[in-house]
Amino acid sequence: MAGLGHAAVMSWLMSLNPWLVLVVAGLFEVMWASGIKYVGVQRPLLSLGVVLALIASMVGLWIATQKLPVGTAYAVWTGIGAVGAAAVGIVIYGEPATAVRAVCILLIVAGIVGLKLFSGAH
Repeated sequence: MAGLGHAAVMSWLMSLNPWLVLVVAGLFEVMWASGIKYVGVQRPLLSLGVVLALIASMVGLWIATQKLPVGTAYAVWTGIGAVGAAAVGIVIYGEPATAVRAVCILLIVAGIVGLKLFSGAH
């Protein structure tokens, strides 16, 4: 993309599959939400990574909302972030992995799938 103008980059971004962009944005949300626990002056590179992941997440959400219903896109984005952050919390930070928590996470996943299937956007 070197040498491309702003209009060409924007055109390319808008040509991407909005669902794929939304999933990637959700994964960036998991990254910043999981890393925010350790942001601070003593960790400048980690802090920069969290900020960049936050920006990428928001830009991805914005791109997806150009073609998807905003309510659906936002709910799916936050759902991916919530499920991903909960998984990171369990696997990396040693947070409790109870049956009740697992059921709640599965309910969020069911909501994400339902919104994708019944959003009316392809």
